[in-house]
Parts: sequence; C-alpha cells; structure tokens
Amino acid sequence: MNDALNPRGLTAMRQAATGGAIRMALSGISSAGRFFHPKAQPWRAGVEVARDIPYQEDGGDHGQWTLDIYRPTGVTGPLPVMLYVHGGGFRILSKDSHWMFGCGYAQSGWIVVNINYTLSEKGPFPAAVEDTFAAFRWLVKNIEAWGGDPSRLVFAGESAGGNLVTALTIACCWKRPEPFARLVYKLGVVPTAVMPACGFLQVSNPDRYLVNQSIPTWMRDRIAQICRTYLPQADGDFEALALADPLPFLEEAGPPDRPLPPIFVACGTKDPVLEDSVRLGKALERFEAPSQLKIYEGGIHAFHAFVWHELAKQEWADADAFLARHVPGITAPAVRPIPA
Repeated sequence: MNDALNPRGLTAMRQAATGGAIRMALSGISSAGRFFHPKAQPWRAGVEVARDIPYQEDGGDHGQWTLDIYRPTGVTGPLPVMLYVHGGGFRILSKDSHWMFGCGYAQSGWIVVNINYTLSEKGPFPAAVEDTFAAFRWLVKNIEAWGGDPSRLVFAGESAGGNLVTALTIACCWKRPEPFARLVYKLGVVPTAVMPACGFLQVSNPDRYLVNQSIPTWMRDRIAQICRTYLPQADGDFEALALADPLPFLEEAGPPDRPLPPIFVACGTKDPVLEDSVRLGKALERFEAPSQLKIYEGGIHAFHAFVWHELAKQEWADADAFLARHVPGITAPAVRPIPA
C-alpha cells in the first residue's frame, strides 16, 4: 500500500503539517512582537543584549551552541543570574523567539543567559540535555566577567525548557552516571531557585495524553510528534531515562546528594499537559525544599509568554514574589514593565 494511503502514513502527514503550521505561527507571533508591536520597543528600553556567544566549540552549524546575554544598562554588578531555556516541544523555536523573557527580567535587574540547543530533528535525546548542561558549565565559568553573581543563580524555562531545567537541577543535586551529568555535579553549584513552567516532563509516555479524547486531535498529534522525534527509542530502565523523564525520577528517587532548591511550578487550567505540573508539585512534597505549585484559571500552554495579557502579568508577579522570597538581595518590582 502507498504509505500516503496507509492510516499511519496519513497520521504522520497530518502530524507533520500540524507541526509546520505551529512553527510558522509561533515564530511569526514572536517576530511581530519583537519588531512591530508598539509596546515592544519601550519594554526593551534600558536593556543591552550580547548576541550569539558560543558556549562550546564554534557555536554549531545552526547556531545551536550559542547564547544571548541580556542585562540592564547603567547597572553595575554583581547581579543575580537567570539561565533561561526556551520551549517548543524540543523541535522548534529558539532563544530569539523567547526574547521577552530576557528583556523582562533584565528590566528588573537580572542578567539573563538565554540559550539555544540542538533541536530534536537535528539530534534526539540526549542532545538537548547535553547542550543545556554545556551552557550551564559555560555560565558558571564565565558569568562573573559579565557582572553576574553565580551564587544567586536561577534556572527557568517553559514546556520543553521546563523539562530541561528540571533535568539540569537533578544533575546538580544527584550524582548521575552520564558523563555530561558528572561534569555538572563536579562544579558543585546548585541553583538558588528553579522555575519550570508548563513542563512536558515524561516524554517516554505520551499515551497518558494521547488517550484523552478531550484534548483536540491536532494537540494529540503534536504530543505524539514531540515524543517520537525527541525520544525515538523510549525503551529503557528508570535510571537510563531520568534526564528525559525528570518527573517520574522525582516521584521515585531517593534523597538527593545535595538539597533541592526551591522550585516554582506554574501552569494553566487549559494547558493540555497540566497533569505533569500537578504531578511535579506533588513529587516535590517528598523533599524539604519550599516549593510552590501555582495553577492559573483559564491559562493555555505557555500563557505567560503573552506578556500583555492580565493572566501573564499575574504569573510574572507571582514568580517575582517567589524569587524575592528565595534569592538573597532580590525584591519584587513594584511595577514590572510588561506591556499593557
């Protein structure tokens, strides 16, 4: 049978078309906001950006090993540091599409290191994990030269980025067998706080969502495509998949070798992967870290990236308050310069 007429072939074609449409739409929205939205330019005022800094070798063939550094102008260090890891289902988007997080936090006094990593169509797991870990090692060794204070370091990311920063936190706090994880643990640096938003945290088990008929077909297609490209070989034991599936690891792991930092978990009630954030919040109760799960009524996936929306403003304010409680020397801004 012609593969295009095979039901599986039709599903694959539909999934590919869905993924391409989403990629174009999200990239277009981000670009429009960055360059054309009337509120964007004032919001970016007072922020300087150093772009496309290689964090390993030459930056990679597609810039996947580069990062941008956002920092406030006219402010001397040492400043608190945020490592931001973008989402996009491990398959799409980039540090450039997530400029709003760099600008937003730099506006209130942070140095933000916003990274690219190898997308799954170029290299499946563990490529994105290895790249995120390499960017972290670069940060620890270099950020002081940029005016950053590595003793006040926060990991943040949404969706796939939430997965990656959670995996990085595990590598900082547990002795792991992977060579790239051992390099992280050897640094002896644990983040002061972590903020994984709307994370997709168990890639090896998409069926928990694919059987849910209340999730639209196009979204279930998206979930299946994410899992197939990021983790094409999902068989493996609990330990082997820990850095692809940080959620079940945290649900079952023994005590960490170093204490977990405070973790702020945010997600919306209309997010199709809400269950992962709810489970993460419960899993973190097993440890002594003062973590917080915050669910936002009506929030869609990555709603806080739509920074002009009232619900996004609330999430940013809650994140600011969390950081003010747990990062020394941080105060929540009275008015964050988010577009109205």
